[in-house]
Amino acid sequence: MHPLESVLRVKGSGKFSKSELVGLLTFKLRIMSVGEAKEAISKWVEEGLLVEEGNLLRINLEALTQKEGEEDLFREMLSFVASQLDLDESEVLEELEKFSGRYGNLDRRLVLYLFGVEKGLDMSRFRERLEV
Repeated sequence: MHPLESVLRVKGSGKFSKSELVGLLTFKLRIMSVGEAKEAISKWVEEGLLVEEGNLLRINLEALTQKEGEEDLFREMLSFVASQLDLDESEVLEELEKFSGRYGNLDRRLVLYLFGVEKGLDMSRFRERLEV
């Protein structure tokens, strides 16, 4: 579950100040440190998961739902590749980090797909679900 979903469940509202969101992530939910929360909030604003409305932040539910779908596909592909190569998921992620250097700033789901193909795996079951 995305941390913003957890915040939404705890607060019951998708609008809050930045300091309130930091407090929810760090003290109430205990899922991040203060520094990590501030960094994550900046990243989520850039990704469009949070929208700035004056002094408040609002969760973009549509973008969050799409992001969750992308994460689910990545996790499913990661699990498949790891089991087929008889590796731990962490080992696949390490190899994927090295492998991704060839492709620059490509979506990590697509890089994982290409990694599986290069390793000789049948990744066709994921092809249609990738948005290229």
